[in-house]
Order: sequence, then structure tokens, then C-alpha cells
Amino acid sequence: MEAEAAQRQEAPGATRLIANFFSYLFHPVFIPMYVFAFVIYLHPVLFAGFSEKQKLGALLIAALNLVFFPLFSVFLLKAVGFIDSIFLRTQKDRIIPYIAVGIFYFWAYTVFKEQADYPRLLPAFVLGIFLSSSGALLANIYFKISMHTIGAGGLLGFFIILIRSNNLTMAWPLALVILITGIICSSRLLLGSHKQGEVYAGLVLGVIAQLIGYYVVVS
Repeated sequence: MEAEAAQRQEAPGATRLIANFFSYLFHPVFIPMYVFAFVIYLHPVLFAGFSEKQKLGALLIAALNLVFFPLFSVFLLKAVGFIDSIFLRTQKDRIIPYIAVGIFYFWAYTVFKEQADYPRLLPAFVLGIFLSSSGALLANIYFKISMHTIGAGGLLGFFIILIRSNNLTMAWPLALVILITGIICSSRLLLGSHKQGEVYAGLVLGVIAQLIGYYVVVS
């Protein structure tokens, strides 16, 4: 705790403000929506031929199961007193939320897996999210692994898979994702929210979970 406090004092106010901004902007609960929005509306091939209604339907399914329900469950747990803070600053606070969001992630994976028209990369991505949340639950027994860098690792892992499984040039999205990953890791360290090992462990877990998800669903 003393080391954490020292790290927080080292960061100037303006730096902490910027780091907090990026921590909220790239909060792990929002990462799936950024991926889905890119795949559905910016990728030139994966959703080609889909109607606007189909695209919106896929985005809404993702928003409901990967964002709304996880957020709602955390706020509900805080309201009934099962956790001390919605920011989940302690390992104890993270146990029940990890279990709750894992249920929603697995349900979302099941839903997308059953949609034969959707690209297989989507259920593979969601399975990767479920696996990373399960890995985080196990890691939480021993240390406070960074949820932010798990999300960043998932984002990076997905775009590595995307660029390797697609003949189209995906250099600029991957470069942007690498930049975002660096910003997220730096922000968590500047805020003193995690030790370096917790940050890098989260990053590795996120990437590996996506690779396993891809192998299970697509390969």
C-alpha cells in the first residue's frame, strides 16, 4: 500500500488527469463494443452484404450482454452491499463480479455461436473474453491482476488474429491498437493502480485468451 501511495504521489496532477481519462475511455467493459463497432461498420469484408438492421442487431446483442448486464450487476452488487466499491479496488471486491460477468460473457458466446450468418471471429472473440475473465478470477486468488490490461490484451490479441486471418491490409488498425495498448498500460502504472507484474500479467492473459478462443471456434 505504501509503494502504491508513493507511485501516485510521483505522478503530477495533469498526468494523473490524462491517465484517468484514458482509463475510463478504455475501460475493459467498453473494449468489446469498440471491437464490434470496428468489425461491423469499418471492416470492409466481415459484414459486407448485411443489412443495417442485421448490423444493429449484432451491436445491440453485444451491448446488452457485454456492457449493460456486467455494469448492472456491479452496481447491483454495490447496492446490496456485496462489494465496497464499484471500482473493484480490492481482490475481495472482484470475486463475485468476475463470476457474474463470466456468466454474461458465456451467454453472449452461446448467442453468437448459434448465429450461423455472423463471422466466426465474433464468437471466437467473445469466447476469448469469457476465458480471460475466468483466468482473472483464478489469478485474483493470488494477486490483483489488472482488468484494464486484460481488456487491452484482448483487443491486441483480436487484431493480431484479424490481421493474420485476413488478406486485407490491417496495418493501420493494428498500429492504432498497439498505441492504445501502450496508453492503457502506462495509465495504470502512472496512477499507481497496479504493480508492473500485475499490468503485464493482464496483458499476456488477454492475448492468450483470444488466441485460445480463435483456436477453439475457428481453427
